[in-house]
Amino acid sequence: MTDYLTNEWGNGVRIAAVETAVIEGNFDWILVRVTTDDGSSGLGEAYWGAGVLELIEAASAFIISKNPFDVARIIFELQRCLSGAGSQAGATVTAISGIELALWDLVARALDTPLSTLFGGRFRDRIRLYVDLHAGEEPTPESWAIRARDALARGFSAVKFDIDAPHPYRASSAENTDPWRLWYEPYNRTMSAAERRFIVDVVSAVRAAIGPDTDLALDCHWKYTVSDAIARAHALEPLLPVWLEDPVPPDNVDALRAVARSTRLPICTGENHYRLAGFRELILRQACQYVAPDIPKMGGLLEARNVAALAELYGLLVVPHNVASPIGTMAAAQLCAAIPNFFALEFHAFDLAWWEELVLERPLIQNGHLVLPDRPGHGLTLNVDVARAHAKRGTTFFGEPV
Repeated sequence: MTDYLTNEWGNGVRIAAVETAVIEGNFDWILVRVTTDDGSSGLGEAYWGAGVLELIEAASAFIISKNPFDVARIIFELQRCLSGAGSQAGATVTAISGIELALWDLVARALDTPLSTLFGGRFRDRIRLYVDLHAGEEPTPESWAIRARDALARGFSAVKFDIDAPHPYRASSAENTDPWRLWYEPYNRTMSAAERRFIVDVVSAVRAAIGPDTDLALDCHWKYTVSDAIARAHALEPLLPVWLEDPVPPDNVDALRAVARSTRLPICTGENHYRLAGFRELILRQACQYVAPDIPKMGGLLEARNVAALAELYGLLVVPHNVASPIGTMAAAQLCAAIPNFFALEFHAFDLAWWEELVLERPLIQNGHLVLPDRPGHGLTLNVDVARAHAKRGTTFFGEPV
């Protein structure tokens, strides 16, 4: 082992290639593969978005011939090299995140250990999932309740719904003349009394369907004013949601703190924040009770671990936002295993039948939990045939045109 370590951190292998593949799932899953000159590789994933692929390609020029074990140094240099004085947010950080996940997977595989070991080992071997069900198929309370019951039947003990979803009192466009849709204002973030009553009706139906012991989270997608967010929170308090997510835009911590201080309902936020610096004021000012970093988007595993450590000092729980493929999801889960203040990880592919088929190791989800493998790295092997079948046209599949 000593000779091996001396080789790797001395004059050993070097990064030879950084390649991507875009898989069309419920989102574009941007897979990132880092390969060394001895043929070893690690597989990561970056959050979707315009410019991410181009930035990964640009980043690769900076890290070819680098020692892949110097993960923190590589990421530090990429943050400086890709964006002038330093990348703080946006697609640049997201591109770096995908490379970082791939590097940690490569290192853990080289050391023949699960990725969680690199972050201190495991507090848990099973990662609780909360399933994002979006909304009912129809704008009726019973339709929402059906979705909730379906999730319980599949073993989930925590569900989330988007309460900014379409409903009879909100038009899908300004030109809609449906007389049922009596009110519509997409710009000033206000809502009508009818909309507020409808949301209470559907959430009441969901709570009745799942009972008092299933955790129910509600997502607002930053759609509301402070006053309307507070009014909505007060109306929903008797239904005991586990949290209200992103009630106001993410650019004003004081506004979010005003909502958090005005309701007994816990507030969750974080998917539009980047790096530890982006979470600092949010946590220090205790503007929420649940912190939701999106790991393949906000800077990667090490940044997310730092966010979790700061959140722990302030008594906050970590509930990572996650719309990733099994690769990004399992990488995030490996980190969640090493975080004491972890609560639940999002699962966003409830309706995507082939989500688990993207990898060879199955089943991944058992009774509402992601079961962590003991294999090296994140522990998953890409099912190349399935991945290629769903590859996005006009891109490349790890160097080969699609």
